[in-house]
Amino acid sequence: MAQVKGDLDTIARAKKQAVSRFLSTDPPQAEFSSLAAATAHRTNIVGVGVGPKIRKGKQTATTSIRFYVEKKVPLKAIPKAERLPEKVNGVPTDVVETGRLYVQAPIAQQRLRPAKGGCSVGFKATGFVMAGTFGCLVTDGATRFILSNNHVLADENALPLNSPIFQPGLLDGGVAPGDRIARLKKFVRIRKLPADNHVDSAIAALDSPGLASPSILPKVGALGTATPVQATVGMGVHKHGRTTGYTRGRVIDVSADVNITYDFGVARFVDQMIIVGDSGSFSDSGDSGSLIVRRTGNRATGLLFAGSASHTIANHIGKVLTALGVTLVV
Repeated sequence: MAQVKGDLDTIARAKKQAVSRFLSTDPPQAEFSSLAAATAHRTNIVGVGVGPKIRKGKQTATTSIRFYVEKKVPLKAIPKAERLPEKVNGVPTDVVETGRLYVQAPIAQQRLRPAKGGCSVGFKATGFVMAGTFGCLVTDGATRFILSNNHVLADENALPLNSPIFQPGLLDGGVAPGDRIARLKKFVRIRKLPADNHVDSAIAALDSPGLASPSILPKVGALGTATPVQATVGMGVHKHGRTTGYTRGRVIDVSADVNITYDFGVARFVDQMIIVGDSGSFSDSGDSGSLIVRRTGNRATGLLFAGSASHTIANHIGKVLTALGVTLVV
């Protein structure tokens, strides 16, 4: 990443200041939002990150503090009092339109035995059916687990441990109890605003080791190594998800703080990856839990959990594995 005059500490302080000033910690006051466009920072800014400044659609060599907004509005239409600063703590700013960021949840796939990363999984809920994506296999040294998101395997903190997990998810034609493949073993609790979160992740212990394979559906295939790689801006990545299947993209931010809408409310995630597709959208509803893999060397780098039509949000896979006490299986 190109550097601004100054140092990384200056950029980090600027980002922290921007988050404090402009990224709202006030959760919605009602279950529904009014359907009106607004420029108010509290509702329009959905994330703050760091990345190269964009001018006339092209990336420059200037590092900027990025404001990710639901809707980018022409400057002349914004009252002066509502305009974002050109600099924060001496670091230039940029505005990137993402749309509203939502958890990537449900749409369709088939029964696979052995199951593979990229296929449909889900839990049994009361009053609705759902499905997300089986990311990959992980282990604590003794047991093999399905890795996915908290909201895919644990129903946003609500599901008791040992609850059954099905492949495919019930939304995709899975049948309870016949299609049970695992039981919920552990999840990292998601906390509402104003608390900070780093990962949306959970694991489910396989009912039998042979029920799932370490391979990921085409065209991702087998991981090159069990050692993950740290994401960097510009890194080429790919993934296989239950909804959009195989897609390719690139990382545009590795330290974004974003507000994510869940069924239970809004949660903030700090230092997240943001990915855009090489051609069209990188992900859609139901791709939550997909493993994001660096194309060079096929090394795991992220766990997809949220996004909008144009931007995908992912946890750093190293933080996911550490939080759950597991390693990748290859």
